[in-house]
Order: sequence, then C-alpha cells, then structure tokens
Amino acid sequence: MIRSKIAGIGMYVPANVVTNIDLMKYMDTTDEWIQERTGIKERRYAHRTKETTTTMGVEAAKIAIERAGITPKDIDFIVFATLCPDYYFPGCGVLLQRAMQMKEIGALDVRNQCSGFVYALSVADQFIKTGMYKNMLVVGSEKHSFGLDFSTRGRNVSVIFGDGAGAVVLQPTEDENRGILSTHLHSDGTNAEILAMYNPGTHANHWVNGQKLADFDNAEIGQMFFSHSMIDKAQVFPNMDGQAVFKVAVEKFPAVIRESLEANNHQTSDLRLLIPHQANLRISQYVQKKLGLTDDQVYNNIQKYGNTTAASVPIALCEAWENGLVKEGDLICLAAFGSGFTWASALLRW
Repeated sequence: MIRSKIAGIGMYVPANVVTNIDLMKYMDTTDEWIQERTGIKERRYAHRTKETTTTMGVEAAKIAIERAGITPKDIDFIVFATLCPDYYFPGCGVLLQRAMQMKEIGALDVRNQCSGFVYALSVADQFIKTGMYKNMLVVGSEKHSFGLDFSTRGRNVSVIFGDGAGAVVLQPTEDENRGILSTHLHSDGTNAEILAMYNPGTHANHWVNGQKLADFDNAEIGQMFFSHSMIDKAQVFPNMDGQAVFKVAVEKFPAVIRESLEANNHQTSDLRLLIPHQANLRISQYVQKKLGLTDDQVYNNIQKYGNTTAASVPIALCEAWENGLVKEGDLICLAAFGSGFTWASALLRW
C-alpha cells in the first residue's frame, strides 16, 4: 500500500515584526484588548514592494526541497494554497514554477482560505497514492497586510492577520507505519458571506441577507468589477462576524479532528500533537478543552505570527518539528476551519 510521507518541510516569515502597540498608532485599540480576544501579541508583515505571496512561498519551498534531499527540477507537481494571490489571475502556482526554474510541470491553485493547506495536502496525497507523481510540492502562503483596513473601523479583522509561508514535499512510501493515514474535507456555504471579501468580484449589486455587497449607479455600468464608490464606502476590505464564526468553528473543529481519529481507530490520548489552524488562540483553547488534550498535545504560535490562514498549519508544523516536538513515529493531526465555511483534517504518522 502506497502512502504519502512528508519528506521535507520549510517555512518563511518576513523580518518585519508588528506588535499590538504598533497597531495602536493607526486604530483605537490596546494590547490588552487584542490579546484578550485573540491571544496575539505580534505578527509579521511582508515588505510592501519586495515581497509577495509567491516570493514567500518560494523561500519556504526552497527549504522544504533541500530537506527532502531533492532539487526543484525533481518536483513533479505544485499545489499552492492562498487567499491573496499576487494577481487576480494567473495563480501563484505558475509564478512559483517560473521563479524556481522548474520543469513544465502542472500547477494547481487552491482557494479554500484557512483550510487551504489541508485541502491542498489532501489533493497532493491522492496524486501520490495513485502513483501519478513522486515529488509533490504543497505550499501555503499569504500576504494579508496589503489588503487590510488599518483604521478603527477595520480593527476587528485587521489585528488578527499576519503574513508568511510554509511548504512541504510529499513523496511515496510503502512503510505502513509512516505517512498520511487519511484526510477529511467538508464545507457548508449557507452563511458564506459571514466571513468574506466581497469586492472586487463579479456579483454586481448582489444582495445577501439584506446587505448590498456593492452599490453601483448607471454611470458605473461597464466598470462594476471595481469602482471609486467601493473605495468610498469601504467595500474593498474583508468582512467578518467574529462571534458567528467562533460559534461554528468550535463545533466543526473538534468534530473533524475526532473524525480523523475514529477513521483510523485512534483516541485523543494517542495524539502526540494537534496542529490547529491558527485562527484564534481562544478557539484553539476551547477545542483543546473539548477534546481533553493536554497543553503538550497542542501547538500554538499565533501569539508570534497572527493568523496566516493557509500558511498557518505548515508554519506551525515546521516550527514544532524544528523545535524537536515532532519525531519519527509520532501521530500528528492537522486541522483547520475557515471562510466558506470549509473545514478539514489530516491524520499522519511522522
């Protein structure tokens, strides 16, 4: 039986550290207010012009590829997860392929926001299992800082997010005691607009739950994708109903973790480490308590990096591994919940 193993892992975070105190210069907030609600003390912001979602992904990929003992020319396929690509199109996968001078391999972009990396990992896992590819590069990278509302109006969202990238190389293994045991993917779009960035988009005067996502007049017909009125009305920033997201997250997060354990006849006590998507420290703590996990069984680093959405799981996994918390034979669960709503988990034996 062929399974996928993580043969190499890497991460990259920008050098620019932005503390809660720094954000107080732009919005009415406090360090205590942010920490109480999110657990975040600081985050990293990419250089505005010299770093992109792709360039950060490249840096993480270089490390993962080197640790896998291969070269960029050996990569067979790329799966790149992000919610903030360099361009509306083309996607970051081809930009990374170009930057790393790889062969003319396939590149797939995944747009599942916070769940993006686990979804991407699942896709790559299937390619490995079927024998189609032998060296899959999976990347999660985000540059949120360029699109946030740094004012009091946008503080509930803007204080949460940071920039960074993580990557893994997947390879086949016949070792029954190693590799990805299973992945579990879910979605429910009923309340998709609760956590969303509406514009720019193609909805054009669309109403959702009594809210108009954009407001165009006849003079703007033909340029509805993006307009001055969107900017004037602050319709170009992410929107989030934090309390509503929290309620769903604390239900779906533990459920999908249990699903992965039950599918493989394991108990929570068997877990060496849970690597949750770094959405909010309060969510992670709630999930930990609900599952009866010890502090040593859950890895959180949102305090240092904020929520890096699709990059948060590989960054946390890489950091945990570098710190000696992930060793060969350990049972590891990766889990995420995010916009869509989408949620996912992956159980693996390191």
